[in-house]
Amino acid sequence: MRISIGPHVICALLFALALTACEKEAGQPQRASAVPVTTQTVRMQEWNDTVQALGTVKARESVTITAKVSETVRDVHFDSGDVVQAGAPLVTLSGNQQQSALAEAQATASEADQMYRRMAQLGEQQLVARATLETQRAVRDAAVARVDQIRAQLSDRQIRAPFAGVLGLRQVSPGALVTPGTAIATLDDTQRVYVDFPVPEPALAHLEAGQVLHATSASWPGETFDGVVQLVDSRVDPSTRAVVVRGEFPNDSRMLRPGMLMQVTLVRPQRQALLVPEIAIVQLGNTSFVYRVREDSTVERVDVVVGNRRNGMAEVVNGLEPGDEVVVDGTGKLRVGAKVEVTETSEVQAPAADTPVIEEAPGEAEIEGSAIGPIGGDRNGSAPAVDGA
Repeated sequence: MRISIGPHVICALLFALALTACEKEAGQPQRASAVPVTTQTVRMQEWNDTVQALGTVKARESVTITAKVSETVRDVHFDSGDVVQAGAPLVTLSGNQQQSALAEAQATASEADQMYRRMAQLGEQQLVARATLETQRAVRDAAVARVDQIRAQLSDRQIRAPFAGVLGLRQVSPGALVTPGTAIATLDDTQRVYVDFPVPEPALAHLEAGQVLHATSASWPGETFDGVVQLVDSRVDPSTRAVVVRGEFPNDSRMLRPGMLMQVTLVRPQRQALLVPEIAIVQLGNTSFVYRVREDSTVERVDVVVGNRRNGMAEVVNGLEPGDEVVVDGTGKLRVGAKVEVTETSEVQAPAADTPVIEEAPGEAEIEGSAIGPIGGDRNGSAPAVDGA
């Protein structure tokens, strides 16, 4: 007996055989391929911290020239912008009444002195009572004091520069009436200037007088002004948690003027620090971590505390040890325990010493010392993988 098998039966059998083969292949464990990565070995290196903050220029000495008395201006002895020496006359106020009173007081004092001398001669001959002589001496002294008083009043009408410096805009003219508190001009000693800037409280332990400062201004592109720390304030501002540092800068060219905004860089002493490339740090929320390569060529996640940064390098405060090998490129493809194939390994190189570490002061900018790493992935833009832990 001959059995005929139709085409549809043959197709069904072939499909069943193919499905069975696929299930067998799927049931067999497949070997995971290693992820190609680039790694670097971290080590302790010389690290030169700096702090950057915004500061304001202040004159070494600064005052607004005013009058002590109400009087009209007789003469003005300066022009706006003049450089004057200490004691130079600036404005002379009218003092005719005081001049007349001075002449009268001088005549009275001269007469009282002559009378006292005559009575003193008579007193030597015991022709004048001692009490009378003492009374006349008191009269003479009072007349001399009156002369000194009027001279002081006249000196108030001669306004002089209290110190050497540069005068600002002239605010008065001859004939103008001035009263106590009327601004005549500003006077600033700008031969040397101060720049006050805030520094975050965590950096307080590393601040001291004499540290090097570099400052720049938008008014003078390309110019760098060098100075030193003169004083660290005795108090920390409780609202900003920052301490004010006063820097002193020579200003012979008078390029720096009071009120200018300066970008100040404070150079800290050199020290040893553990460095990793910034791109090796993966950021997840408030947590920073790196992938460390183990001896069996698998990776593990290590949480790290990141400090300052400079030129693509970051300081690791806690989490790693010298000699650890961390993944630099390829972090976006990794999971905890993943097998890796190291395509390139090198030692971390410290950035150039003249490249600043940006740690900006609060109030003017954020504290960079607690900055986090780049959010996500490697330099190729791959998103970071997050393990289930």
